[in-house]
Amino acid sequence: MRADRLLTLVTLLRQRGRMSAPALAAELEVSVRTVLRDVEALSTAGVPVYAERGRTGGFALLPGVSTALSGVRGLTDEEAVALLAAGSPATSAALGLAPSLAGALGKVLAALPEARRSGALRAGARILVLTDGFLTDPRPEPALAVVQQAVLDARRLCLTYRSRTADSPSHRTVDPLGLISAGGSWYLLAVHRGEDRVYRLSRIVEARVLPAEAAHRIDAAGELPRRWQARRADFRRSRPAVHVLLRIDADGADRLAATGLPCRHEPGSDLYAVEFWDRAHASGVLWSLGADMEVVEPADLRTELVDRAARILDRHGRAAAPPLPTG
Repeated sequence: MRADRLLTLVTLLRQRGRMSAPALAAELEVSVRTVLRDVEALSTAGVPVYAERGRTGGFALLPGVSTALSGVRGLTDEEAVALLAAGSPATSAALGLAPSLAGALGKVLAALPEARRSGALRAGARILVLTDGFLTDPRPEPALAVVQQAVLDARRLCLTYRSRTADSPSHRTVDPLGLISAGGSWYLLAVHRGEDRVYRLSRIVEARVLPAEAAHRIDAAGELPRRWQARRADFRRSRPAVHVLLRIDADGADRLAATGLPCRHEPGSDLYAVEFWDRAHASGVLWSLGADMEVVEPADLRTELVDRAARILDRHGRAAAPPLPTG
């Protein structure tokens, strides 16, 4: 374990430059005294770590120090970007592997040549891949390559975009901040007229990279997930929630729990109070639950589901059965 910690310490100093003993202790999750002993051990082993005194002092490496990692230096730029983008903090934390993930990515970065490291870091900060469902496949997005180029190069982007509510596409110039893959779809987070906006790539009719540099950009790791979550929260607040009272059996309750929707069970009964994003969301989820549930309230949603079932039954009841194959 100590050998891994020493390598991580050298990697931190190489990536970030001068760091104080308390900052190193916080990163390594050890005491300041342990950091001082580790620095002394590195110096004894011939690693050129030196200390700078004063309020802004700390430990640093002499320029040119390398931490060679067998098998990693052959990574291409694209492979390094893929590793950094796929390192989902949510997934690794859920598995208890967040420290291991951080250490592994740090070693990958340390192994990259100096000229390529900043580009890989920038790409890792601007691309976010969220966990998809088991059966969900990402859909091809024709505009992805152009948008990705604008994101990584921090260039302004001219979009022809067909929004969900507009009758025809509109043109807008944006500062691209990052790309997010969520639920099998790609989204662009960008600044338009001074505010963060989210654009679904499947609705982009045309995208063109402009020569002008983006006035807004993301370079810090962790900023893209934070801003993405903020936009999601804003979007949900802008759409009136729909509250539904359901009567549901045990199998349906398990399926409902799997949706992750806010849900409250009435003790001693088969009634569940569920909150949906909007009316369309409620209708779609409840229809998928089928005969495992019954809508108690609101009455108009119950009527909508009954009418929908009646139309399907009527259509299939009227349809002539296909002829049996002969011969």
